[in-house]
Amino acid sequence: MDTMIIASTRKSAGKTSIIMGIARATQKKIGYMKPFGDRLIYHKKRLWDYDSALIANVFGLKENPEDMSIGQEHSKLSYMSAEEIEEKLLRSISKMSQDKEILFVEGGKDLTYGASVHLDVISVAKRLDYPLVFVIGSDNDSIDEITFVKKYIDMTGVNVKGVIVNKTHDPEDFQNTHLKTITDMGLKILGIIPSRPELTCLSVEYLSNRLFAKVIAGEDGLSNVVNNIFVGAMSADAAQRSPKFHKEKKLIITAGDRVDMILTALDSDTTCIILTNNILPPANIISKATDHSIPLLLVSTDTYQVAQQVDSMEPLLTKNDTEKIELLGQLIADHVDLKEIAGV
Repeated sequence: MDTMIIASTRKSAGKTSIIMGIARATQKKIGYMKPFGDRLIYHKKRLWDYDSALIANVFGLKENPEDMSIGQEHSKLSYMSAEEIEEKLLRSISKMSQDKEILFVEGGKDLTYGASVHLDVISVAKRLDYPLVFVIGSDNDSIDEITFVKKYIDMTGVNVKGVIVNKTHDPEDFQNTHLKTITDMGLKILGIIPSRPELTCLSVEYLSNRLFAKVIAGEDGLSNVVNNIFVGAMSADAAQRSPKFHKEKKLIITAGDRVDMILTALDSDTTCIILTNNILPPANIISKATDHSIPLLLVSTDTYQVAQQVDSMEPLLTKNDTEKIELLGQLIADHVDLKEIAGV
């Protein structure tokens, strides 16, 4: 069985996306574990990690997402000794790897996360003796971080397989600027993955879940993706004079009583409309949105607050993002040395 630990020096480097891409590209039967969960969700009176639930759903894993982590809260693990944590980790790894061809162990949001409860990624790598792959960005900060790790963090006993550079806007420039710096540190570049804007788009379903919105029309369009965002705080006539309003696959955020704005949006290239202030529009608008398969999402907060929430959302994958998952598999197949990291 192939094994690997996927780590990053910072949050949102794309570890889970890399794992899903490798799994899709290799078509191997995978196991997954995230020893210390850091994206917590509460579902059916149970607490588990978002990434664990996502991978379990996408790849049809029989194991429960809540069992894929040793824990998700520092306070519930702080009473346990390092030896007890290690014993629990090894039991879980044994369970998650049964009948699998490749086992992924995902580190926390950065290298320090979980250190106080003996579950930071470096400690886990030393206990398991699995190959460790770093996922980094292509900016100067990421290069500084990986250089700091190599220079100052004790990596004795850690089998560092190499580095995958993710979300690279200009692969050629990265190679000219940073490739030698990384290889001179004795780190192998396993892949340089170009950024793709499609992977940063939010789906309507994801927006709905994150905003705790009520879907009042257009449920058939929940799989739509949002490419642009327009805040409809002006008149419909003023909106039509704005170039931003005419961009494709846009999300409109406006109050539910702005009938002129909503009707204008329904007649344009609109993916979704978020209705704020908990105001229901007239029945004819709801009917028209349903006919056009344009979801209407009703929320209680005001337009400004919703716009801020949407702007700050991290574009996490969902189980229904099939096109994105297929794209990740293709990017990995095209730009990562699968033979080196997965024996393919």
